[in-house]
Amino acid sequence: MALYSETVMDHFRHPRNVGVIENADGVGEVGNAKCGDIMKIYLKIDNDTITDAKFETFGCGSAIASSSMATEMIKGKPVSDALAVTNKAVVEALDGLPTHKIHCSVLAEEAIKLALKDYYDRHGIDYDKKVFPDCENCAHCDAHGV
Repeated sequence: MALYSETVMDHFRHPRNVGVIENADGVGEVGNAKCGDIMKIYLKIDNDTITDAKFETFGCGSAIASSSMATEMIKGKPVSDALAVTNKAVVEALDGLPTHKIHCSVLAEEAIKLALKDYYDRHGIDYDKKVFPDCENCAHCDAHGV
């Protein structure tokens, strides 16, 4: 069996939604140099719907594929649907990731949530803080051995 699914390889070789959204409504950045993966997701939101999503990712093929798939999963969807995207959903949509690359899907989930948190903060929208990752106090990379 191949290490990476055809879907992962397709999203790595032909990533969707790469780039920056100028004047984005929300931006979320996760990862660090110690992990080796840094992911930034930009959102454009109109009437509670994500009308555009783009990403910039510095990292491995799994990180790029996870970013690409995550942005595809949330474009055109209500904010509530985007908040419900989990790393497991990203892995399933990619037809799997090797165990040692699951952290890439976690970064995708966290980047989406941080971009939505940024959107809420910019627009003064109340939200449940427990729904969002606390990346400033997170030992994600250490906990996942990366």
